[in-house]
Amino acid sequence: MEIIEINIYPIKSFSGISLRTSIVETRGLQLDRRWMLVSEKNEFLTQREHPKMATLDVKIIENNLRVFDNENSIEFAILPSIRDTVRVRIWSSKVRADVYGDKINKWFSDVLQTNCKLVSMPEETKRKVNYFYAVHKEDIVSFADGYPFLLIGESSLADLNNRLGKKIPMNRFRPNFVVSDSEPFEEDTWKKIKIGKTVFHVVKSCARCVITTIDQETGISDGMEPLKTLATYRIPKRSIKKKILFGQNLIAENAGEEIKVGNKIEILELKN
Repeated sequence: MEIIEINIYPIKSFSGISLRTSIVETRGLQLDRRWMLVSEKNEFLTQREHPKMATLDVKIIENNLRVFDNENSIEFAILPSIRDTVRVRIWSSKVRADVYGDKINKWFSDVLQTNCKLVSMPEETKRKVNYFYAVHKEDIVSFADGYPFLLIGESSLADLNNRLGKKIPMNRFRPNFVVSDSEPFEEDTWKKIKIGKTVFHVVKSCARCVITTIDQETGISDGMEPLKTLATYRIPKRSIKKKILFGQNLIAENAGEEIKVGNKIEILELKN
């Protein structure tokens, strides 16, 4: 088994960037989900409310990010020039974030047809993961929904596609790591793994939402698929909230190492 895809999503809910190598940081892969759009009330925005966000392409250009809406684009520095800060809400977390200037915020507001602001997560902000699943009390996460890394087996998607009338690509599930040569849903059985020089704890299955129904190229929903099909076999029998599970959330034991496409997966420990 090996890593065949490494993906980051610099701005939460925007398109991803496929990489050959990346650096493992405590709160996620380098530059992954360090930016986010928030409403006038400083609440996070995603494809759930604004599916068009899926179609906004992001490129890293030296020390800048450039976002494309078809031929329309805007470029801005990775660090905001004016350190205006606000407290933003993402799920149950409220954290401090740096706000970009009016020109940049107007561009995003015009594109999405809603008043919003672009914010970034400064190094000083420490957003804690859910304490129930934390490996260490100091475990933190970026603006990702809940955990620093998401891993999915290539064969797990193949298993799903064999049940669907219309096959869907992996980008519906927005993973950081895609693994080859594992059995379908074998990742569900892992408790601790090693990729390159980094040890990861497999802490929680990923509960899926309506974003999986949105075509990431067009921003148009496919109705209820793949959730309808996943619900027939990916809701645990003992699940109280009937969550549909697909993929595994990870927390890194050690940060600072490089991870590469082609790195082997070493299984260190299985779940009971």
